Amino acid sequence: MKSTILYGKSNVEIELPDHSILIEPQDLTALEDDIGAIQNALCHPIGTKPLSEMVQAHQSVAIVISDITRPTPNHILVPLLIKTLSHVPLENFVIINGTGTHRDQTREELVQMLGEDIVKNIKIVHNHCNDKTTLSKVGHSKYGCDVYLNKSYVEADFKIVTGFIEPHFFAGFSGGPKGIMPGIAGIETIMTFHNAKMIGDIRSTWGNMTDNPVQDMTREINAMCKPDFMLNVTLNKEKAITEVFAGELYEAHDKGCAYAKKHAMFKCDEPFDVVIASNSGYPLDQNLYQTVKGMSAAHKVVKEGGSIIMLSECSDGYPNHGNYAEILKMANSPQALVDMINDPNFAMLDQWQVQKQAVIQTFADVYLYSKLTDEQTKDAMLYPVTEINDTLKMLEGKYGKDMTIGVMPLGPLTIPYVES
Repeated sequence: MKSTILYGKSNVEIELPDHSILIEPQDLTALEDDIGAIQNALCHPIGTKPLSEMVQAHQSVAIVISDITRPTPNHILVPLLIKTLSHVPLENFVIINGTGTHRDQTREELVQMLGEDIVKNIKIVHNHCNDKTTLSKVGHSKYGCDVYLNKSYVEADFKIVTGFIEPHFFAGFSGGPKGIMPGIAGIETIMTFHNAKMIGDIRSTWGNMTDNPVQDMTREINAMCKPDFMLNVTLNKEKAITEVFAGELYEAHDKGCAYAKKHAMFKCDEPFDVVIASNSGYPLDQNLYQTVKGMSAAHKVVKEGGSIIMLSECSDGYPNHGNYAEILKMANSPQALVDMINDPNFAMLDQWQVQKQAVIQTFADVYLYSKLTDEQTKDAMLYPVTEINDTLKMLEGKYGKDMTIGVMPLGPLTIPYVES
C-alpha cells in the first residue's frame, strides 16, 4: 500500500506492506461556506447574546490569537470578528499573540497569520512571559502559584479568545481556555501548569477532559479573568474549517471537544511493532519541540520495545528559544532525564516537553526523518533516518517479516487507542 504522510508544507509518499494499518481521523469535508458559517456562529452563539450586541462602541477589545506554531485560520477569524464589531473604532482593538513561552513573530509571519490589512491597522502585542511589566496578577491558583496574565488582555473592556480544537497530549484537547492559559500567562504560572507532577499524571492525556489536572488548571485560571467570548474552529487534514464553535467559553469549548473527539478517535485491535507518524505537517512540524506531540500520539499504540518513525520537517530546528535543547543534554539516557525532571528540586523552562519525550523513549525507540543534522538528532537521543524504506528494512530484521505497522499520516490530529 502507498501512504501519503504530511511533512512540512508538502508530503512524503511511502510504499508499505499491504497489511499495514492506516490510523487517521474521519476525513471531514470542509464547510462549503466557512465565512458564512462563522458569521452565523457570531450571530447565534452558544450560551451568549450575539457578539455585536455584547460590545459597546466606546469599549476596548482584546482578541487573543494562537502563535505561528498553530494552524488556526486567524486570517479568516480576526477580520470577521472586527467586521462584526464594525461599530467599534479600530484604535480600540488590540490583538495579543499568545506565544506562551515561544518567540515573537516577525512582521512577515504576522502578515502570513493575519493578513496585511490587519497588521497595518490594528495594534498587535506579543505575550512576554518573563516581563512582569507587561503582566497583571489576577489571583492565586489552588495548584500553588500566583497567576499572571497579559496586561493588555486584563485591562481590556471586552475579551475574545480564538483558536482551533484538536486532541492534545496532556490537556485532553486544545483550544478554548488554553488560548489564555498558557497562551498569555506569565512564566511562574506556566511553570506550575507544566510541572512534572501535572504532566506525569495519568489523567493528563489525549482526549481526556474528566478530572484532568492540566485542563482543570487552565479552566480555573480562565475563570479569574474570563474571556467574554470564544471563537474556535475544527480543521481537517487540509487545514480547512470543518465546524465553528462560538459563544460562552466553557459551554462552546465542551461542544467543540465532543465534536473533535467523535471524529478523532481510532480504535486499534492491538499495539504495533512499528508506528509511522507525522506531526501533521506545517506549521506544527516546524521544530523538534512540537514534534513530541506526534511521538506521544504514536506512543499510544506502539508495543513496549517497539519503534516509532517520526516524519517532521523541523525547519526551525529545536527551536532556538527556551531550554529544551539544553535539558536534553543534561543526562545520558531517557530514563536519567525522567529521573532528573521528577526531582522536586528541578525546575527549568521546557522541562515538560523533555519529560514527555523521554518517557516515550524509555518505552520505544524513536527514529526521526527531518531536516535536522544527524548530530542534532542524536543529541536528542533519537535515531536519524535518511531513507524511510531502509529503516523499515532494518526494523524488519529486528521484529521479523511479519512485523506489524501502524501509519498515522496526520499524527496528533488522531487519538489512537487499544482497548485493554
